[in-house]
Amino acid sequence: MVIRRVNPMSAAKVSGALGVLLGLVIGACISLIALAAGASMAASSDEGAGLGAFGGMLFGAGAIIVLPIFYGVFMFVMGAVQAALYNFAAKWTGGLEVDAS
Repeated sequence: MVIRRVNPMSAAKVSGALGVLLGLVIGACISLIALAAGASMAASSDEGAGLGAFGGMLFGAGAIIVLPIFYGVFMFVMGAVQAALYNFAAKWTGGLEVDAS
């Protein structure tokens, strides 16, 4: 079986969905790191003790919201571009041969 063409919109949707999932994972990791950093800053200083933990929570919550959106949009666009480039290259090379047995 030879794949001669990939629908760019289909590839973009799959890439975008994977980007959202990747953004959630990375955002969750950043959220945990920011929360730990904010708590350690609050524990180590007497001035603004509540601000350090609160700032860490805000930064972490922002990471969980912003990163999935950013990664989803970026991967959507890149998936469409890659599929269009594949279609262009497949005309010259004949496509990608896949053994689906």
